[in-house]
Amino acid sequence: MKIAINTGGGDAPGLNAAIRAATLAALKRGWEVYGIKNGYGSIYTDEPFIKMDAETVHGITMQGGTILGTANRGNPFEMPHQKEDGTWTTKDVSDRLVKTFKEYDIDALIAIGGDGSMNIASKLIKKGINIVGVPKTIDNDIYGCDVTLGFDTAIDIATEAIDRITTTAESHHRLMVVEVMGRYAGWIALYAGIASSADVVLIPEIPFSYDSIEEKIKEREANGRHYTMIVVAEGAKAQDGEVVTKGKSVGQQVQLGGIADRIADELSERTGKESRTVVLGHLQRGGSPSTYDRLISLRFGAAAIRCVQEHDYNKLVVLQDNQLKRVPITSIEGKMKSVSLDSDTVQTARDIGVCLGD
Repeated sequence: MKIAINTGGGDAPGLNAAIRAATLAALKRGWEVYGIKNGYGSIYTDEPFIKMDAETVHGITMQGGTILGTANRGNPFEMPHQKEDGTWTTKDVSDRLVKTFKEYDIDALIAIGGDGSMNIASKLIKKGINIVGVPKTIDNDIYGCDVTLGFDTAIDIATEAIDRITTTAESHHRLMVVEVMGRYAGWIALYAGIASSADVVLIPEIPFSYDSIEEKIKEREANGRHYTMIVVAEGAKAQDGEVVTKGKSVGQQVQLGGIADRIADELSERTGKESRTVVLGHLQRGGSPSTYDRLISLRFGAAAIRCVQEHDYNKLVVLQDNQLKRVPITSIEGKMKSVSLDSDTVQTARDIGVCLGD
C-alpha cells in the first residue's frame, strides 16, 4: 500500500500528532507513506511527494503547526491563476492532481482538514480518489463530530487571554471587547467566554442588540462593577447588520474580522465609557497542543489507517460520545455544526447571568 497525507486550510494544534499517528500506524503495516507539502501545493511541482518514515515524525506530537505545511488557497478546483494580462482568477486543476496520484500509484489519501478540506475531498472522491478524512479545525464546526482536533487548545488559549485582559479592564474601569475566531460558528466564543466569566458573549447563532448589551453594562454599573468584559465571535452580527469582513483574496475564503472595533465604538458612544479591543487572531492557532488535543489527534490518525486497511474509503473519522465512528464524507458536504440554542451550555450562560445579546 502507498498512502499520502495532506493537511489543508488553517493550521491547528494537534496536526502533527495526527500526522505522526497515521505515519507510524501505516509503517507498522509495511506500507509506504508520502506527505503532500503546503496543502496540495507540491502536487503541481516536480517533487509532488516527500517520503515519510519514523524519523520524519519523531518528537512532533507536542509541536504546533504542521510539518507538511498548509495553505488556505490550495483548492485544486479553484487554484489561483494569473492570466496573461496580469490579473488573477481561479482555475480547476483537479485532473492534474488525479493524474499525479495515479502516476505514483497512491492507493489512498489521508485528508486532514476542516469543512473546506472535506468539501474538496468530497469532489475528489467523485473523481476516483480513495480518501479517509480526519476532522481538524479550531472552529469545531464540522457536522457530525462532537469535537475536532485543535479546538481544545484554542479555547484554552482564548480563556487564558481573556482572564488576563479582565484584570486590566477592572483596573481601568473600561469596556473590553475581545474578538475570537470561529468563522460562522460560536463555539470558541461561547466556551472561552463562559469559562473566563465574561459578562457578554456574542455568537453568530444569536444576532445581537446593542440595547441589550447597553442594559447589561448599566446593570453592572449600578451594582458597582465599573468594567465589562465582552467576548465576540468574528462572525457575530447585529440584528440589523451584516457580518464584518476584511475582504477576499483570489482562491481564498472571505476573511472575517473587525466586529470588535465596531462594537467598542458603538458602546463607547452610547455609554460614555472608555473602550478597548483585543483581537486574539492567530494566537489561538499556535503553540503546543493540549493533552486532550494530542490524544484525540493520535486517535484520529491511527483510526484513519484502520479505515484504509479495511478499504473503508471515503469516510470521515469522527468523535461521537467519546467513541470513534465513521461517516461518509459526502454526507457532510455543505453542512456546518452550529451552536444549538437550547444546549446545556447556552442555558448555563443564561442561568449565571451572561448577556448573549438577545
